[in-house]
Amino acid sequence: MSGSVREPQGTGGSIRGTEEASGLDVAIRILDPRLTAWGFPRWGSALAAGLDLHACLDAPITLEPQGPPALIPAGFALAIRDPGWCAMVYPRSGLGHREGLVLGNSVGVIDADYEGPLMISAWNRNPPGTATLTVRPGERVAQLVFTRVVRPSLRVVEAFPEVEAGARGAGGFGSTGRG
Repeated sequence: MSGSVREPQGTGGSIRGTEEASGLDVAIRILDPRLTAWGFPRWGSALAAGLDLHACLDAPITLEPQGPPALIPAGFALAIRDPGWCAMVYPRSGLGHREGLVLGNSVGVIDADYEGPLMISAWNRNPPGTATLTVRPGERVAQLVFTRVVRPSLRVVEAFPEVEAGARGAGGFGSTGRG
C-alpha cells in the first residue's frame, strides 16, 4: 500500500495582532533555525486560533497504522510565565479527519512554568492494514492554542449538599437523553 505524503505549506497570518487585547506576552526561543524559513511563528490565517507547529525533523518519518506514537520536535521553546495562562497542542483538523494523523496524547498541555523544547506526539489512528503516514520536515502537523487557566479554591467535603429536584446529580454518560 502506498503511504500518504503531505508537503510543507506556507502560512498566512501575522504573529502580531491580539496580544495587546489578551494581555499575554510570550517569549519564544527558536531552537531550529529552519523554522524562520518555514514562516514560523505565524497563524494559518488572520483569525486562526492556533499557531501552526512544524515538524522539525532531519528526515521524513513513517507512522504505521495503530503503531506507536512518535515524538516530533517543534523546534522552539516558549516562556508563558503567567499562571493565568497555558498553551494547548491540538491536532490540525484536516490531517486528523482526512488522513488519520492525530496526537498520541489527545491534547498536549504546556504549563506556564514549562520552558523546555515543545514536542508533538504524532499517531496514525488508521486501522491496521491501511496506508502508512509520512511526516516530512517542515510540515505543519499540529497547532498551539493559548488559553486562560482557572485554578479554583478546592475544599474536601464528606457529602455534597442536596440538589434541587430535576438537577442531574450523579447522572452522566447520556443520562439527560439524546436529541
